[in-house]
Amino acid sequence: MFDLDLIKSVYSGLAGKIEKSKKTLNRPMTYAEKILYAHLYETQELDAFKRGADYVDFAPDRVAMQDATAQMALLQFMNSGKNTTAVPSTVHCDHLIQAQVEGKTDLNVAQNANKEVFDFLESVSNKYGIGFWKPGAGIIHQVVLENYAFPGGMMIGTDSHTPNAGGLGMVAIGVGGADAVDVMAGMPWELKMPKLIGVKLTGKLNGWSAPKDIILKVAGILTVKGGTGAIIEYFGEGARSLSATGKGTICNMGAEVGATTSLFAFDESMARYLKATGREEVAELANDMKEYLKADPEVYENPEVYYNELIEINLSELTPHVNGPFTPDRATPISEMGKTARESGWPLNVSVGLIGSCTNSSYEDISRAASIAKQAVDKGLKVKSEFTITPGSEQVRYTIERDGFISTFENMGGKVFANACGPCIGQWARPGADKQEKNTIVHSFNRNFSKRADGNPNTHAFVTSPELVTALAIAGTLDFNPVTDSLINEKGEQVKLDPPTGFELPSNGFAVEDAGYQEPAEDGSKVEVNVAPDSNRLQLLSPFKAWDGKNIEGAKLLIKALGKCTTDHISMAGPWLRFRGHLDNISNNMLIGAVNAFNSETNSIKNQLTGEYDQVPKVQRKYKEKGTSTVVVGDHNYGEGSSREHAAMEPRHLGVRAVIVKSFARIHETNLKKQGMLALTFVNEEDYDLIQEDDTFNFTDLVGFAPGKNLHIEVIHSDGAKDMIEVSHTYNAQQIEWFKAGSALNLIRKQNN
Repeated sequence: MFDLDLIKSVYSGLAGKIEKSKKTLNRPMTYAEKILYAHLYETQELDAFKRGADYVDFAPDRVAMQDATAQMALLQFMNSGKNTTAVPSTVHCDHLIQAQVEGKTDLNVAQNANKEVFDFLESVSNKYGIGFWKPGAGIIHQVVLENYAFPGGMMIGTDSHTPNAGGLGMVAIGVGGADAVDVMAGMPWELKMPKLIGVKLTGKLNGWSAPKDIILKVAGILTVKGGTGAIIEYFGEGARSLSATGKGTICNMGAEVGATTSLFAFDESMARYLKATGREEVAELANDMKEYLKADPEVYENPEVYYNELIEINLSELTPHVNGPFTPDRATPISEMGKTARESGWPLNVSVGLIGSCTNSSYEDISRAASIAKQAVDKGLKVKSEFTITPGSEQVRYTIERDGFISTFENMGGKVFANACGPCIGQWARPGADKQEKNTIVHSFNRNFSKRADGNPNTHAFVTSPELVTALAIAGTLDFNPVTDSLINEKGEQVKLDPPTGFELPSNGFAVEDAGYQEPAEDGSKVEVNVAPDSNRLQLLSPFKAWDGKNIEGAKLLIKALGKCTTDHISMAGPWLRFRGHLDNISNNMLIGAVNAFNSETNSIKNQLTGEYDQVPKVQRKYKEKGTSTVVVGDHNYGEGSSREHAAMEPRHLGVRAVIVKSFARIHETNLKKQGMLALTFVNEEDYDLIQEDDTFNFTDLVGFAPGKNLHIEVIHSDGAKDMIEVSHTYNAQQIEWFKAGSALNLIRKQNN
């Protein structure tokens, strides 16, 4: 068992901190508020903080990093001046394993191809007291749920789906690597006090409906930006009826609506899961604290008074949903999918069905999907689509193999990939994807942006539950509704699939031979961390230059991005993951997926120095050579998606000075601030339309940069005409110091020297 002393320490002070906070607030508290106020940093004065307005310093209990983001986070931590991490921290090797053949083969290939990176992560972990989860151990969020998450705790993780731990009642927040460095260095972690969205669940799921359908429904209600700056708190009889892993699925996908995090209050299902995963003592400790591990009774009695927004969903009436394509918030009930797909011109033929990932790879998920697969074999149905399974951890994989579920899937024609992210993050060597043919896939992952899974912009990816993925793969068509429709088996008989059945937890308990964990050295002072100077995978970092204290003048427009511009557009994953530890090399993917508003093309922009069109990174490197500052302009929810800070570090490295948009996604805005960039928002959204291809920008009052004070930028057009635009920002005094110093890390280094 991990962190038992830490958990005891958190619980020992929980009641006192919460009671003191209630007196300050002079009102009942929600569950999220109890955790937040109980985790204030030691120098943070207690106050009735204003939601959505006040910046607050917190002290998370732990940090988790996946291998792709850990590289840059640890390269930064190495420059912090610290000898060991101030809080328990872990690294999980899950992103760099490409799905191609099958699990064992793919894992061996990845270990050879990424040996340099894995060795680096292992040695840094060993040196600085960080727990190391080896390749094949599993996906970070599933491993955290099985080993580290606990009710009432607070953690940050360098992946946007860190909120998965909310399934065990934890405030778990996705951040960039620079934020992780703050916490690992013992510094306060700053967050604007979130607003609160309450989701009251009544009734109980039945038939084909699954926990996944709850978040798919919520995504349809809130859209991809409706949860920005807010914590989503689920409660009600329906919430208590869900398994802990079902809760985790819902919290995991809260990232798709922009939520800071999501969580459920402690209940019996969490206690059962803790006990099943070898943490009975934690379950007992939590049970002793249960009145503090949920909202106060008055909150549940009058939720509309205590939440900024309230949503109610009757689970007894909730039907299966399928969300997509190209965005996780386009929600369609399965009963309407056929009609909607035909009207929209979406390919009906399902080429591949994929289940698993960090979102839906629990024992319960797999057992329910296996019940459908078994029916296909028993009822003589020939599976029409390819079918793959991605286990979330070695513990899950070992247990489902022992209990016969893997054999069930293989009998149906399924293929088991490695315990890693794989197709969910673009690590899928899908045969024929380079042909860019129009096709449909269905999966139980969390994101379905264009090119996300296989690099093909014409792959229409739909998100749904593992049970429904399995049924749609068997039918081979998007317009199949297993609730009402029948299929023809190999004998020509009409057969109907029965609703899925499964097990919340394995009746014989979880089992595993080697979970894949490696304890760090007791004394890491003698551990050497070597980075070859000629490596194309790893590169030691040099500090970014501090601001010169002057107004930025003569900055050129690099690109005006049209429409959705996610972190996938700004810094693609897939094959680029291999450069996550080499800032200069990965910068060659900067904004290559963003659509240029002036020609509607990707990776084709005008170089104002030559008048010629070229690739975005190449043009930016030309500007950098000439010492010319640049500006990026974007639309709404700029930087939506992954927490990858490379999307902020690449522009910073190549010389972009400011990003001006209609609105930001939370994590990306913070990442830009941390790296010493200007993250600015149009005061008048219509000013976005004023920006022209050959524009030059002069910042007229940056020398007076101050909290709450808007900035003004003179935009000079090629014909000599000028426009003055006003931009707002959310920088507080501390964040402005980051900008002045060149980055937040520069300040940390200065304080530790």
